[in-house]
Amino acid sequence: MRILTLFLDGIGLGEDDAGANPFAIAHTPTMRSLANGKRWLASTGFQRGDDAIFIPTDARLGVPGRPQSGTGQASLLTGLNVPKRIGRHYGPKPDAETRAIISEHSYFKRLTERGKSARLLTAYPEGLLRNFARGKTLRSSVQQAAYEAGAPHFTADDVIARRALTAEWTTNSWREHLKINGLPSYSPREAGCMLARLSRQYDFAFHSHWLTDRIGHRGTLERGVEILERFDQALAGLLQEWRADEGLIVITSDHGNLEDLNTRRHTLNDVPTVVIGKRASEFAAGYQSLTDFVPACDRMLFGNRQTMNDELSRP
Repeated sequence: MRILTLFLDGIGLGEDDAGANPFAIAHTPTMRSLANGKRWLASTGFQRGDDAIFIPTDARLGVPGRPQSGTGQASLLTGLNVPKRIGRHYGPKPDAETRAIISEHSYFKRLTERGKSARLLTAYPEGLLRNFARGKTLRSSVQQAAYEAGAPHFTADDVIARRALTAEWTTNSWREHLKINGLPSYSPREAGCMLARLSRQYDFAFHSHWLTDRIGHRGTLERGVEILERFDQALAGLLQEWRADEGLIVITSDHGNLEDLNTRRHTLNDVPTVVIGKRASEFAAGYQSLTDFVPACDRMLFGNRQTMNDELSRP
């Protein structure tokens, strides 16, 4: 059993509004195939297919206010209700209290300590990595959770060697805007195939994409449609390369945003969790909120709940 997670920052389940919701109008046949032909909307509801389950997922976690990336991502990757623990939703980056929780409970770290291989497959440009090292820029909660496991972040050299992918799947933005030389050129569909092959080296692989959230804050409807259609192509390549007996693919998010471009703020909407694979029903059993991700992964990777239950019972 292996698990590959595709994380898209800031995607929620919104209204069927062609003027404000890219999910309502984008051409996304692969995404729709995972929800019984339905678009990813608030009206879609729970969907069960042959090898895929679509789960509207609570990102609010019983805490007033709008969910934020810092605490949402931390909840996803610790299995703990982080906004409840610190008393508020917080973000975009994790505050000191959230970082302390991640340091102790990072799922990347705990898997490594228990003999499993876990890796963030997203590479980052050298300038950002230098800023991390100098303390000029805080890591996101996803980046911090991966960093706590002790493995360095992947770099442009890893993209060149095809050991990792950029956050945007292809290298177009790095070549055009960052002017990084020597990068390979490939389509979103080819990037999806690469994700499947790269994930085979790890028990738990995670790819993190952030542009969906950026567009939700200050992008256009057209740009939102473009990024969803690019993701749909990458997803098609991933499913083409993925073998049915390999394990599970999970697609999820931390809060709503992109699905309502009438506002530049995060939404209170559920987020989609999509589980793909022959054992999707096992993973999805009882799945309701961001805090269910780690326990579900634990069930699949270790076959029992005891270790997670002991840890999650801590105050």
